[in-house]
Amino acid sequence: MNRTVSFICKLILAPLLFMLLIKSVSGKKRMKKNNNFILASNHQSYLDILASGYVCLPRRFTFIGQVDKGKGLLGFLRNALYSAAEIIPLHRGEERSRKEAVEAAIRYLQEGYSLVIYPEGKRSLDGKVQEGKTGVARIFLQTGVPIIPMGINGAYELYPPKGKLNIKRNIEINIGDPLYFKEELEESKKYPIDSDEYKEICVRITGKVMEEIKKLVYEKDK
Repeated sequence: MNRTVSFICKLILAPLLFMLLIKSVSGKKRMKKNNNFILASNHQSYLDILASGYVCLPRRFTFIGQVDKGKGLLGFLRNALYSAAEIIPLHRGEERSRKEAVEAAIRYLQEGYSLVIYPEGKRSLDGKVQEGKTGVARIFLQTGVPIIPMGINGAYELYPPKGKLNIKRNIEINIGDPLYFKEELEESKKYPIDSDEYKEICVRITGKVMEEIKKLVYEKDK
């Protein structure tokens, strides 16, 4: 989403989201520490896309969005929306598509866009934070753009997988401090990206990111 479209959404869409869905946002000032970032969030519901976009407005930003479901008119409309909003398409069952999505994400970050990503890879079936995949770490190591963890609560209750949509100001968003992983970034430069050592660094980073996301999700329960 370029800056012009993002600014228009900030004026028109953001107030509607706040009035209908968003209950609270904490830590948004932490996003101002960097020109762009990788926003890594838990994934409870399709509404997470609206919540994540809400906190990014009016920045330039993009998502990675799945295209392996939905055909016919719905698929056509989805693809048109993805194109207009500069969303990166991903067919999760195709290795080539996964590779191209990562390459596109890196390119957008290098151009100054921020990236919204859900490390779990798919929506949680029970609302709890699941194990993260290493794509977020691989994108970070190839760009050096900091990762900002974010926790979303309340979206699962409004629109769970295979459930019905409820409209209510129920979504709470907690944004954490940027993660720079300077030590891991320097260490990764010693190894080829297909080496076991590089993969271990990706696993380590992903684990730390998911721990921060869990803290932000379950913070309200403390």
